[in-house]
Amino acid sequence: MTTEQDAAGQGRKQDPELVSAFVERFAGQLAEAGMARMPARIFAALLASDSGAMNSAELGEQLKVSPAAVSGAVRYLAHVGMVSREREPGSRRERYRVHSNQWYEALAHRDQIIKKWEDTMREGVASLGPDSAGGRRLAETLEFFEFLQRELPLLLDRWRDHRRRTFGGV
Repeated sequence: MTTEQDAAGQGRKQDPELVSAFVERFAGQLAEAGMARMPARIFAALLASDSGAMNSAELGEQLKVSPAAVSGAVRYLAHVGMVSREREPGSRRERYRVHSNQWYEALAHRDQIIKKWEDTMREGVASLGPDSAGGRRLAETLEFFEFLQRELPLLLDRWRDHRRRTFGGV
């Protein structure tokens, strides 16, 4: 099976125009949600690729962007844990990989960020006063973050079980 054939082993080549349309559509949705446009395009391209990994030249060619644009976007995506870097065997070139459990990993590592936000909200409530309008808004935000901290691990456990049943422990 070549890298152009699908991962399900059905021997079907991806249509580059359909892949490009998906990448741009999903990247646009990620950008609407707050992700910068170039990292969104890189992430969508990696997610849609058969191997889940591409080097800078491949990404630049597919997306018609410069190596500098790829480099900056990958740096951001690696920093936030959405892609990993790996060396190409026998080369100094790096490949950038998105993993099949990417969304799980991204959510699982957000607890540290949410904890920081909780601490800041708690300080804000104390500073503004719990009876002020701003203090009440911050208190509600704090309660939401605390709710997420309690519920997210349970939800992620359910996802792991579902994934194991659905995809056979992939």
